Amino acid sequence: MPTVAEWRPVRQSRTHELVLESIEEQVLAGQLKAGDRLPPERELAPALGVSRSALREALRVMETIGVLVATAGRGPDAGARMVQNPDSALGRLLRLHVALGSYSLEDVMESRVVLERSSFEAAARSASEEELDEAAAVLERMQDPALPVGEFNDLDTRFHVHIARSSGNELISTLTSAVRESVRTLILEAEEATGEDWPETARALNEEHTELLRLVRAGDGPRAADLVERHIRGFHGTLVDDAATPTA
Repeated sequence: MPTVAEWRPVRQSRTHELVLESIEEQVLAGQLKAGDRLPPERELAPALGVSRSALREALRVMETIGVLVATAGRGPDAGARMVQNPDSALGRLLRLHVALGSYSLEDVMESRVVLERSSFEAAARSASEEELDEAAAVLERMQDPALPVGEFNDLDTRFHVHIARSSGNELISTLTSAVRESVRTLILEAEEATGEDWPETARALNEEHTELLRLVRAGDGPRAADLVERHIRGFHGTLVDDAATPTA
């Protein structure tokens, strides 16, 4: 007979966490795939032995992390369906963790450097002309001197994410999008804070973007990787410096 010291506490879980584990098991076993619909709540809740409120809580968590979409109402489109949509969900979660201090701005910058060096070098090897033409169209819109700062920021993000997608690595693309999204507001605030110097800042950023695209088109991955690192450390680095500066 085991002594009291040999017993271990049992794991305590809230009901919705057990529901999540059950659904995850179905996914890992290949029983649930992207596009599949879950059974209706009135059937799934008793099958799992849980209340419908616990089931709904689990489904809301899954919707938040971007693996499920729930549509209310009746008809063929109603109900909960498994999806593959990690980009916006990961960006939202990472942005909150950065805001809460889970990751420092320096950590985020170093992650951007690693990801974007990889994506620009890979894009120089594998991006199609059509993909690069689309990136060029984004840069063309960024040249407008009357472009509001917020729209410039959105297009800037789109350019970097587009290059990541053209690298052919979906995970790097998703992570690049999430990391960039996590500091998008901070970058926008830094851009707006340039005030009267903004036109010159935008011109310098556009010159770097244009050269980055030229290097990718030329297949010069190493130089594109080096330039995107300088590009990130140049402007993103000011955010890290500002965060490290003590306030009075």
